[in-house]
Amino acid sequence: MILDVDGVAFTYRSAPVIQDVTFDLRPKQILAILGPNGVGKTTLLKCMNAILRPKTGSIMVEELDLLTADRMEIARRMGYVPQRSEAGRLTAFDAILLGRRPHIRWDVTEADLRIVEAAIRMLRLEELALRYIDEMSGGELQKVSIARALVQEPRVLLLDEPTSSLDLRNQIDILEIVRSVVAGHDVAAVMTMHDLNMALRYADRFIFLKGGTICAAGGSEVVTAETIETVYGVPVTVEQYNGFQVVVPLTPIRD
Repeated sequence: MILDVDGVAFTYRSAPVIQDVTFDLRPKQILAILGPNGVGKTTLLKCMNAILRPKTGSIMVEELDLLTADRMEIARRMGYVPQRSEAGRLTAFDAILLGRRPHIRWDVTEADLRIVEAAIRMLRLEELALRYIDEMSGGELQKVSIARALVQEPRVLLLDEPTSSLDLRNQIDILEIVRSVVAGHDVAAVMTMHDLNMALRYADRFIFLKGGTICAAGGSEVVTAETIETVYGVPVTVEQYNGFQVVVPLTPIRD
């Protein structure tokens, strides 16, 4: 087991946001956390990265208890890609190199530079390496953010809506990269998502949140019309098309 989340709860100003969230993840698995706006998906991700401190529960990455670890230990285990990355006046190369900070002792080494260069090649960022990130498109900036997380050499990647606001080509590009990294580096990934069909195409484990608690969890067998209607309040059918499960709404949403 690479990730073990047990009984996690988080409260904000005495109001419960997530309650009793429990799941585990193995290497080479991708978990999609699904549910409507405001159910605690981003909060759960931030608890898993110890940005937020859970009220109860434990989060283990292999032998490390994240809730007692220091920030550098966490950064060596968890690579976090937020919904929106700050676009400062840095080149893509320098922004990605910042991801090596948890491993740098005194100065940047040749090994650090090789790891950064490998990440740039993997995400096909060679032509953008010396461009400033505040001049990049959303898709380009998202790839830089993923590269920065990868050079941390984490055991788990956490991605908060990694395809938000991206066009279809960039959505597929980003998710193909995530799948390739997970398969090729013996790591796991956790993604919050809104697009059920993209989740079905790229994830192999699923959690549906409703009211801050887990409504359903498991493999693709839990992605049913009944679960989706319960969680989202929208009637759908789940069909097989061209080898993929596809979610099709049955009626338009009306005010």
